Amino acid sequence: MAGRLMEGFGVAAVFDAVVVGAGPNGLTAAVELARRGFSVALFEAKGTVGGGARTEELTLPGFLHDPCSAAHPLGINSPAFRAMPLERYGLEWLHSELPMAHPFPDGTAAVLARSVAETAASFGPRDAGAYRRLVEPYLPHWDTLVRDFMSLPLTALPRDPLTLARFGLTGLPPSTWLTRRFRDERAKTVFAGLVAHVMAPLSGLATGAVGLIFALAAHARGWPVVRGGSQGISDALAAYLKDLGGEIHTDYEVKRLDDLPPARAYVFDTSPTALARIAGFGGYYDNYRYGAGVFKVDYALDGPVPWRASEPRSATTVQIGADSAEIGAALRAASRENRAPDRPFMITVQPSIVDPTRAPEGKQVFWAYGHVPSGWTGDLTDAIERQLERFAPGFRDRVLARATFGPPQLAVRNANYVGGDIGTGAFSGLQVMLRPKLSLSPYTTPHPAIFICSSATPPGPGVHGMSGHNAAKAVWRRLREQG
Repeated sequence: MAGRLMEGFGVAAVFDAVVVGAGPNGLTAAVELARRGFSVALFEAKGTVGGGARTEELTLPGFLHDPCSAAHPLGINSPAFRAMPLERYGLEWLHSELPMAHPFPDGTAAVLARSVAETAASFGPRDAGAYRRLVEPYLPHWDTLVRDFMSLPLTALPRDPLTLARFGLTGLPPSTWLTRRFRDERAKTVFAGLVAHVMAPLSGLATGAVGLIFALAAHARGWPVVRGGSQGISDALAAYLKDLGGEIHTDYEVKRLDDLPPARAYVFDTSPTALARIAGFGGYYDNYRYGAGVFKVDYALDGPVPWRASEPRSATTVQIGADSAEIGAALRAASRENRAPDRPFMITVQPSIVDPTRAPEGKQVFWAYGHVPSGWTGDLTDAIERQLERFAPGFRDRVLARATFGPPQLAVRNANYVGGDIGTGAFSGLQVMLRPKLSLSPYTTPHPAIFICSSATPPGPGVHGMSGHNAAKAVWRRLREQG
């Protein structure tokens, strides 16, 4: 442990809290502490804030890409973000006609629309009623449910324990159990795709909850993109933090605690591996598991994606997988069989259909990724484009330029993406909820002045800031106890 912490607090602290890592969770933790009157400084290794919410010119001039997160169903629904005046600092959510579409090889598509009825109808008459019965009981309670769900574990008492308990009974089993209520493949495929957003095997614990949360989020407030790119979320949080008196230092890599100024608390938006190395925790997080990686391609296109089905043309997010069996096989290949899938399941985002600022007039930016084994060093570009051609014939003819990022490149761009795992930890087994350790206090560490707030802590992956929000609660309680 670094000398200044071993000495206790004999030396006057310069700050109440120092935050390391300016991703959405680190920024949120810093804002929450600053809002409560604590002095805060944030340190970021890269030249700009953002973490998984950045925007850059990756291909050609004038094409603004999101290197990681691009569509934000959890962001617009985040209790933390909704409690902040981020719109005052330039954040603007943009909604397409459809939040999400899922095309099929026969040229048709199912959709995840704002309307439950429209969504249910796209699944076909045999499953429309089952889908409505699945989601409609939760929608009137959505705001309390999402707060309760994303505040677990014991950072706050549930506001609606009955609805949360019902949701748990529905969602804690594997998604394959939940989809037994559907008779046809269309609904099963869409739901499998929703689960795959967290790279979880379809038979895993609580994967039913994952799919249900994404569906409910779309019905409640949509799956928007941010005008100008995902950097808008990070920039709004940073501007708000500065107005609250917080300091932000970029191009500042932290390799050990002695690199930081004295503070009463240190909060790390890093992987558990990095925190253990910086803080000298030895093998404290050795049992923490990282998941499969992703291979991502950002495209500059000479026009819209030529989807065969009409629905994907008006959806910012498009899932690509022929059926639930193909999706399940792709997930197993990457996470259990240590090989790249022949037909990868893909999440794709086309933000410029609603945001003309993202590309020159008449052009488009487009983003796609498939799952691959952790640390995989191959090239999935051809497999990705063969999949796209199945559902959008002539796609390759629209490509002006592409930028490819496999697990090694992603890990270099964002140190939290260990082995290319953009969720900063496997979302399977007990680690779905009990991350990064088996503990009722997941944001604390072996040292009482050091905390962790990254996606390695509950509620897990996504640009929602709730891991930072929950960790900040643990920090300010500790600081107030000290007086």
